Parts: sequence; C-alpha cells; structure tokens
Amino acid sequence: MKIAYFIKKSGLVADPAVRSFLEDLAAAGPEVYDVAGGLQPNTDMLIAFGGDGTFLTASRIVCQAGVPILGINLGRMGFLSDAELGSVLQPILEGRYRIEDREMLEVTVDGAPAPNIFPYALNEVAFRRSGAGTLGVDLKLDGSALPTYWCDGLLVSTSTGSTAYSLSVGGPICPPDVEVFIIAPIAPHNLNVRPIVVSKDSVVEMTAIDRKNRSVLLSVDNKDYVLPAGASIKVCCAPFALRRVTFGKSSFIDALRSKLFWGEDVRNSR
Repeated sequence: MKIAYFIKKSGLVADPAVRSFLEDLAAAGPEVYDVAGGLQPNTDMLIAFGGDGTFLTASRIVCQAGVPILGINLGRMGFLSDAELGSVLQPILEGRYRIEDREMLEVTVDGAPAPNIFPYALNEVAFRRSGAGTLGVDLKLDGSALPTYWCDGLLVSTSTGSTAYSLSVGGPICPPDVEVFIIAPIAPHNLNVRPIVVSKDSVVEMTAIDRKNRSVLLSVDNKDYVLPAGASIKVCCAPFALRRVTFGKSSFIDALRSKLFWGEDVRNSR
C-alpha cells in the first residue's frame, strides 16, 4: 500500500501528533511519502492534514488521477475534513473505510481552456466584480438566456459546496449525494432574483458586463484569477468525480447540527 500525505500549514509539519501518526503508519507497512514532491504512480490514498481549505487544495492534486483523498480535521469547520487523527490509523490499515464520489465542476474561459487556470472545483465557481460598483452578468442555462443579474457576482455550486460560499449568499442546502448544481447571485441589487437549483448535466454560461470596463475575478474553489473586462466563462459537470474517503455511515444532518448549529434555538432546551 502506498499512501501520500499533504500538509499545507508549515506549523503542522512539526506537530508531534501528526509526526507520530505518520511514523506509526509507515511502521505498519505502507509506503508513506510527502506529495509536495509530486504524486507518485500507484498511490492508493492521499491524506490531507488540516481543515476544509487544505482539503480543497489537496483535491486538486488527486482529482484527475482518481486517487481517494482522506481529510483529517485539524482546522475549524471540518465538513470535508471530518476524520479525527486519533481514530483512523487502524481502519486505514485494515481497509475499513468506504469511498464516495463527489461531483466536480469544470470551467472554461472565453470558449477555451485557460492555460494558467486550474479548471476544476469541488465546491464552487464564482464570477465576481473586481472593484466598487455593481457587476452585470448575462446568464445562459443550456443555451437559453436568463435575465441579466446586477450584483456583486454570480456563483455555481455543487451540492457539496452548498454548505460553503453558496450558503453564505442564501443558497439552499443540498445533501452531497444529490446530483444538482446551484446558481446563486452574490448581493443582488434586485428583489426578485433568487438562487435556483438545476440539473448537474446543465451548462451554465456567464458574461461580465461592467460599465467601467474593469477586470472581473474568477474564483475556482479557494483560488482566485483575474480575467479581462467582458470575459465569458462556461461551467459544466467535470468528466470525473472526486473520490473521498469516509468511515462508517456519515450523517449529513448530524454534520449540519454539530458544525453549523442547524435548528439551534434556545427554546428547544426548555
């Protein structure tokens, strides 16, 4: 068995608990290596140590290769990185885990892959203004024009990303196994536009309209890129899914309650 690991925050490299875990893992037989030197052939799993941001960064390393990724939560939220350091060693060694597929997004810019942009997102793709003032976004869904959105930006989210940026702008919460995308405006200057839920097979096209001819920002998960004024992007389902390692039967509802305090009301405790 060959297992790679990814540590984004330098302070965790010397963390005694992390070092002890990696030493115990290697001592049990698997070949263990730091993926910072590149993903090696025949890797069976990538372990990401950190929070959800670290998980997103690590997912870019393995998503196209189909290598399963396990997130060990050393951060704050832990929606994607939900495993605990002290409870995963034996299940990994004994193969007592399951792999779930998470749909991803693919984005192209002005009709072609952009050479300097990593085009795949697990959570969301966001098209945003670069300065003060409202941005107009012409939107097409499967070739049909929707009304122009006047807003700070527009995002397309997976069901996995429904508890991330999309949630912050008023989008609906969707269980991660629901095969849909969410289109949600960011701070719309309009009372009658709302987030919409569409099929994961939909193709979403956006074109920026800025009366001051300014650049526009493209966010692909936790990476930002600057695009020229009037840029267009197309977002669709990626040709592969991210393979995420999980243990037992995880409960999405329990995660909402414990991590987002869903439904918490002081009246419920009386």
